[in-house]
Amino acid sequence: MSAPQSGSGHRLKAMSVHAYTAMGVVLALLMVHMSYAGEVEIVLWLFLAAMIIDGSDGFLARRFRVKEVMPGFDGALLDNIIDYITYAFAPMVLLWSAGYLPDGWLGGVVASVPLLASCYQFCRSDAKTDDHFFLGFPSYWNIAAFYLIVLGASVAATTTTLLVLTVLVFVPIKYVYPSRTETAWWLTMTLTTLWLGLYALILAQYPSPSLWLIVLSGGYLVYYAVLSLRLTLNRRSQDGGAAGSASPADSSSAAGGKGILQKPPQDAKEL
Repeated sequence: MSAPQSGSGHRLKAMSVHAYTAMGVVLALLMVHMSYAGEVEIVLWLFLAAMIIDGSDGFLARRFRVKEVMPGFDGALLDNIIDYITYAFAPMVLLWSAGYLPDGWLGGVVASVPLLASCYQFCRSDAKTDDHFFLGFPSYWNIAAFYLIVLGASVAATTTTLLVLTVLVFVPIKYVYPSRTETAWWLTMTLTTLWLGLYALILAQYPSPSLWLIVLSGGYLVYYAVLSLRLTLNRRSQDGGAAGSASPADSSSAAGGKGILQKPPQDAKEL
């Protein structure tokens, strides 16, 4: 690997990538403002813009080796701040202000539950695992809000959906990190791109989108969930097998002190 470049040109490129990421906070401000102005469709378009930035800034950061060029600036922290307000906070503001949550203080309680769960998740050191997964439901509240709104969900359906997804935040399922997955990367990124296109088509037809488009886009969600669950189960099976193969050596070592000392599996901390 070549040595990182630190010239003014490379620093400018790195700063531009950080500025690109930081535009998410401007989008978040507009999301909140437009939510209270009753501009639901505009907010949903802003959700799409935020997802495009979030999905592309990582590529740019790695392309221009931003972490090496500007080691004193924590781009990962910036990304987490932007993600929280655009993926969690703003969607709850939209759902509450647009009447999808219960009236009065109860609506605030329902909106607060996902926000508090996301606070926990964003502060976990293993929220993004070393093998490029999200641990627990990865705070896709903007996507949940999108489908609840285009489907015209009732208050009860919205509340139930949010509470179920909140529980999934704490369930240790590994969810695929689309842009960094090591399994089926090309298929996953192709389907992700197509889903973003379907999102735009559905929104272009709002408030009366084609049900078939919604169902078609939902196929990506099914793919994502099935792939995540399959990879989680496969990983647990592999870790369980590794732990089992180490047992005979551990037993003989404990009994007679002559067992071969075996290195624990690399991911033993996840067992």
